[in-house]
Amino acid sequence: MLLNKTRLGYTNRSQKCNMETNSTSDIVILSGNSHPELAEQIANRLGVRKGGCSVYHKTNRETIVEIADSIRGKNIYIVQTGTKDVNNNIMELLIMAYACKTSSARSIVGVIPYLPYSKQCKMRKRGCIVTKLLAKMMCKSGLTHIITMDLHQKEIQGFFDCPVDNLRASPFLLQYIQESIPDYRNSVIVARNPGSAKKATSYSERLRLAIAVIHGEQKEAESDEVDGRYSPPCLPRSRTMDVPVGVPVHPAKEKPPINVVGDVGGRIAIMVDDMIDDVQSFVAAAEVLKECGAYKIYVLATHGLLSSDAPRLIEDSPIDEVVVTNTVPHELQKMQCKKIKTIDISVLLSEAIRRIHNKESMSYLFKNVTLED
Repeated sequence: MLLNKTRLGYTNRSQKCNMETNSTSDIVILSGNSHPELAEQIANRLGVRKGGCSVYHKTNRETIVEIADSIRGKNIYIVQTGTKDVNNNIMELLIMAYACKTSSARSIVGVIPYLPYSKQCKMRKRGCIVTKLLAKMMCKSGLTHIITMDLHQKEIQGFFDCPVDNLRASPFLLQYIQESIPDYRNSVIVARNPGSAKKATSYSERLRLAIAVIHGEQKEAESDEVDGRYSPPCLPRSRTMDVPVGVPVHPAKEKPPINVVGDVGGRIAIMVDDMIDDVQSFVAAAEVLKECGAYKIYVLATHGLLSSDAPRLIEDSPIDEVVVTNTVPHELQKMQCKKIKTIDISVLLSEAIRRIHNKESMSYLFKNVTLED
């Protein structure tokens, strides 16, 4: 009887050890072709080997996904961000997620540092909310959780039918300002347009700096586009209606001359935004700031898409430095422009993965985060 109890106790201890070992070994990091360097950095920080997954295109441009290792009952984390090849990035992610789903993975978490199509989150003329369509496709493909960073609009989280953790890169950018900008106490945080004033206010309050807003600049197309209600309504035909009364026409916007609200003379101007893609508006804002007396101009953003001829425009502009994170690969742009600097945020993504995997609270990563961040 004693022997049976001893054997039973040994078996229980052995099972417990096996469960603990499995809890640390059932995490698998997969990545598509969008940002393999970031996936490698995350895997190294977690101390795991990146899973074997081959993603390639056939001659007819169809995407093929081949997962080399068994992922049955494991927690899968797919690292895929949005780049210039955005449509292929999305299809790779969807096919990888569905392949994991049909291979009996326990959970499938999409690590998407920059969510593509996030700027198309509002209704446009005879268009649609593309971000919601993308969210539905991701959930249908098998993703059970989303980790992303600095969504263009926080309301995008409501489009998904699964949990979404919208991490913030602002602590890294704030740290850069304090440690890498000489005499940052003589700086002023600048909002490129009134729409980004909330983000600028958040930075200025944390750094105890003044704020300035550029007003009169041409806004982004998504802000100015109408929602498709151009057609005038038909007037009701009624015998009792002698005088035709219609819906009043909305007055057209008339932008005031561009000006800077706030004092930037003799100071360092720091423009902050969630992404920098088409840099023409940033260059125009920098020229205005230079005319108003700013002696140094920085641009800080989370996502550095830097499309088209952005490196050349930045190099020829009054902007002294553009600081972005590595949510989007931009090594080629850095070779073309020495003003572009990169901040590594892989430590934040790896910590989020570790906490989700170990079922720990995520509240530490959102400490002191407000609605304006």
